[in-house]
This record gives sequence, C-alpha cells and structure tokens, in this order.
Amino acid sequence: MRTYQELFRTPEFTPLFAASCAQVASTTLNGLALATLVYAHTDSPLLAALSMFGPSFAELLGATTLLSVADRVRPRTALTLTALAGGLAGLALAMPGMPLWAMFAVILALGLVGSIGGGVRYGLLNEIVPPNGYVLGRSALNISVGAMQIAGFALGGIMLALVSPRATLAISAALAFVAALVLRWGLSDRPARASGRPSVAATWRVNRHLLSTPARRAVYLAAWVPNGLVVGCEALFVPYAPRAAAALFVAAALGMLFGDLAAGRFLSPQGRRRYVTPL
Repeated sequence: MRTYQELFRTPEFTPLFAASCAQVASTTLNGLALATLVYAHTDSPLLAALSMFGPSFAELLGATTLLSVADRVRPRTALTLTALAGGLAGLALAMPGMPLWAMFAVILALGLVGSIGGGVRYGLLNEIVPPNGYVLGRSALNISVGAMQIAGFALGGIMLALVSPRATLAISAALAFVAALVLRWGLSDRPARASGRPSVAATWRVNRHLLSTPARRAVYLAAWVPNGLVVGCEALFVPYAPRAAAALFVAAALGMLFGDLAAGRFLSPQGRRRYVTPL
C-alpha cells in the first residue's frame, strides 16, 4: 500500500478517519476556549497552560497505569464511549459558575479517558489496514490532526471573537457527539484483542517490554522530547498574545501537517530510517 487513495479504499478506514477529524477539532476548540476562559479569570499563564494541556499530562498518567484496558475492551464500544465522554466534558465545562477545581477535575478525567481511547484507536488501525499500510494509516491520521488543528484553531479564534468561550465549549461538545455517531454506525463490532483483567501490573509489564531495547528507547525519546518542547512553547501562546493565540496555533499545526505529509507520502522506508536522526 503506497498511496492515500488505496488507504481510503480500505473498508472502515474512512469512518475512523472522519471520527478522528471531528474529535481533534473538538479538543482543539475545547483547549483554546478553556485556556482563554481560565486566563481571563485568573491572569495566570500557568493555570491557562494547565487548562489547555492538562489532558496531555493526564494521558501520560493513564498510559503508565491504565493502558492495559485498551486491549481488553471492544474497540467500537470503547471509542464511542470515549467520544461521548468528550462531549459530556465539553458541556460540563461550558456550564457557568463552575469552580476552578471542578474544571480541572473534569480535565483530569478527560485526559485519563483519552489515554485509553488513543490506545484503542491505533490498535484498531492495525486491524483495519493491511500490515504494509500501517505507516501510511498513521500518517493519514497525523495529517488529520494537523489539518483539524488548523481548522479548529482558526474557527476557535473566530468564535471567540464573536461569542463567549463557553459557547465555543458547547460547539466543541457537539463535534464530539458527531464523532460518537460516526464511530457507532461506521465501524463493525470487534472482540477485544486480549483477555483477562486490566491492571497497573499488566500495563507496566508491557511498558517494561517496550522499553527493554536501546533502539525502542531511542525512538520513544525522539518522539517525546521534541513534542514536549513544542508543547512547552504552545502553552504560552494564550498569555503571550490573548487576541492572536489562534494564529500562532495555526502556524504550528501547519508546520506539523507538512512534516507528516512529507514523511508519510514522499519518504521511502529507507529514507525514514536515514533521516529520522537529523530530523
């Protein structure tokens, strides 16, 4: 499998891609509106950054404790419930008068759920596409992230100029509910990939295996460190330019979109191995 056209002819990839687009647009609107709302009420760059990227910290916590759940649930059910949770969280955060501690509790819960959903999604991708299509499938999903972040931040900037952050949060919730419908009716029901009870011990057993070789550790560090530095920069966009943060987010997402497109479509497997270190 060498082209995106072949990829989208694969049954069930299109609904998975469409739902991913809707969810990324939802989380993008949610994060921008929430950071704007929190910064306006607290004047704190730290709290604004935590409100926008708090789910990422919670996903890290979930990945180190709960990720064994991802292999022990039915993929369609898990992804649908994850999208529903995103919609309900958006509606809860849009409620006026919610105290700051309650908002961060919702953010924490959303990140924990998201960590499981990410594991289920990429495990399902491996079942939907043929073995030689996984890299291209990951590239397409990454491109959808970049494209929907561009669209989401642009729309978010417009919405924040026209309506309140709480109304923008409600729109993000509607997009999450749309994703849940696409997942429920666009994917077939599959059994869980593994049996047994999920546990922290099972999660760490797999994590230790994944980190057991120097080559895999190097790949993980190459993915984690640049992304961490990018997020550290993006966390300051709203305090740095409250009225123009959306434009800065669009620029960052546009760069990542072009990078994903180039690596997934135009680099051969040999080229990826050759250029991964200098990149």
